Amino acid sequence: MNDLIRIPCVLMRGGTSRGPFFLASDLPGDQAGRDAALLSIMGSGHPLQIDGIGGGNPVTSKVAIIGPASVPGADVDYLFAQVRTDRQIVDYSPNCGNMLAAVGPFAIEAGLVAAANFDTVVRIHNVNTGKIIEAKVPTRKGEVIYLGDASIDGVPGLAAPIALTFLDAAGAKTGKLFPTGNPSDVIAGIEVTAIDCAIPMVLVRAADMGVTGYEDAASLSANLQLIDRLASIRTEAGRLMGMGDVSDMIIPKPVLISPARNGGTLSVRYFMPNDCHPALATTGAVGIATAATTSGTVASQIVGENVLPTLVRIEHPSGRIDVQLETRNGSTVAGLVRTARRLFEGYAFAKPNERVEHAA
Repeated sequence: MNDLIRIPCVLMRGGTSRGPFFLASDLPGDQAGRDAALLSIMGSGHPLQIDGIGGGNPVTSKVAIIGPASVPGADVDYLFAQVRTDRQIVDYSPNCGNMLAAVGPFAIEAGLVAAANFDTVVRIHNVNTGKIIEAKVPTRKGEVIYLGDASIDGVPGLAAPIALTFLDAAGAKTGKLFPTGNPSDVIAGIEVTAIDCAIPMVLVRAADMGVTGYEDAASLSANLQLIDRLASIRTEAGRLMGMGDVSDMIIPKPVLISPARNGGTLSVRYFMPNDCHPALATTGAVGIATAATTSGTVASQIVGENVLPTLVRIEHPSGRIDVQLETRNGSTVAGLVRTARRLFEGYAFAKPNERVEHAA
């Protein structure tokens, strides 16, 4: 196998996502070489990713690249890459909070962070957004604990809880919570909220798009008329948010919102951007919860006024995510619980000299 490139790799589930984790030092140092390796490893460009380890779905075509911290106050760097399944594109524009749940355990077991005797706090610098997130990882006697009694909707079984705290998520990509300058805007006759909190999103009432917002993910993904309308709205929203042409980017993410119907605060359907997420992105949950507690947004118009601290319970196709919002040192802090699991470790094999496209 000397004609293939062998790269150490750990496959991990983080939250409701899954993908390979690499040490930055094990990947090519230049972006073109790194992207070519990732595309080959994942099998990008085929709907099933048949010639790689990707799962043929956006939630299983994600990559985490971990290295020593490059900024003060952090323990490790985390660079997230969304590898497109349909085209050979590696997109570094978003963050992924679900994969983030596995960063702490990976960093500890890779020797980048020393494990404490009882729980270990890992301060993670997300390179994509420049933000720092705290992960409280269950450890006992210097080892990561994966088994426990916590459950998250969208993942079967129980696992040890990993508490994530987003210390200052506003303006993750654009530097502004509301990049257009407004908590709501009108695009193509539809009122929307363009928000940048943990990840840029455009929130739209489901009823305004001709659906209930309670449909299952597969049905919404198959609704091509809806997908086309959302694509048009998100493209214009991206321009208004100062992000330029977002047609080859996966942000901003379109989100349909509706009144809760199972005791929660709000019901959502989150798109990635052309497929409906089977659950909900962690970063999406942080931004949606923030919108729900900020006056003037389409989300707050549905849920009414909220005063911090508060718990925002977001219903999604697989269940719900609870986000605790509070104020710390003048900034809004968001906390939520995820789980993670180490699935296998070994080597991933890349073919040399793959052609690479780049996201805008």
